[in-house]
Amino acid sequence: MFDFRLKVFYTVARRLNFTKAAEELLISQPAVTKHIKELESGFNLALFDRKGNKVVLSPAGEVLLKHTEDIMDIYRQIEFDLNQFNQTLKGVLHIGSSTSITQYILPPLLARFHSMHQDVKVELLSGNSEQIEQALLNKNIELGVVEGKSKRREIHYTPFLKDEIVLVCSSKNHLIKKEEIRPEELKNIPLLLREPGSGTLEVIANALKEKGIRLADLKIEMQLGSTEAIKSYLQHSDCMAFLSLHAVLKELEGNELKIIEIKKMPIPRHFYFITPQGPEGGLPALLIQFLIRNHKL
Repeated sequence: MFDFRLKVFYTVARRLNFTKAAEELLISQPAVTKHIKELESGFNLALFDRKGNKVVLSPAGEVLLKHTEDIMDIYRQIEFDLNQFNQTLKGVLHIGSSTSITQYILPPLLARFHSMHQDVKVELLSGNSEQIEQALLNKNIELGVVEGKSKRREIHYTPFLKDEIVLVCSSKNHLIKKEEIRPEELKNIPLLLREPGSGTLEVIANALKEKGIRLADLKIEMQLGSTEAIKSYLQHSDCMAFLSLHAVLKELEGNELKIIEIKKMPIPRHFYFITPQGPEGGLPALLIQFLIRNHKL
């Protein structure tokens, strides 16, 4: 139903690479080139500018991309609404989630979702919260799940799951001799933190700010781009780290890591669904409802 040439154009416009677009679409690169030339011939306009080995959208291509995104949104909603007459649900749902959520929360839930809706193909993008929010605004995904809650007016935030950030260290840590510390003691402890743009880092910074502590006041040994990297590092050092409780349950049960309480400084937070502002519907709404119902099962 959806003009395949527009789908080819949309894929090239997102990738800015004919070879990668061909791989994603499962067609040959000459076929991609043919579809783009047909569109350019039909509009009598160049949709891409070739600059050496690079491809960029022309001004006409920028306009067509905006309309193509709108058309694809409408098509997805049409497909969803009409399939309900046959009591079938099918289509492709592009979602994105923060790294920790991708690793520790979503996989079993998505497996259960797939068993119930086998004609719905879910494609999952992983990144930090800032990257996932930007992917939503760029219309690379229709639904995101992020840590923390930013203040971007273009995005609607729906609470999903409660979480808690805890301070952890290796059970073999030689520096810590007590199970609870005062907030100001954090300034003298070597710490591992997530990278800038991480939702976890944003929540930690806000909690510390309430105690009059800035990130710049901390003794940061290193910033790492994933929770798994931080957990591995902790096993070989006397550092501590702030991590999601969901991310360390296995290590706590196996006595590999332990929690160090911070006096009068709990760090609760929510995971949030993010969608564009406006009415929710179609496959994104279906998945949101499923995840809310099933995350405690």
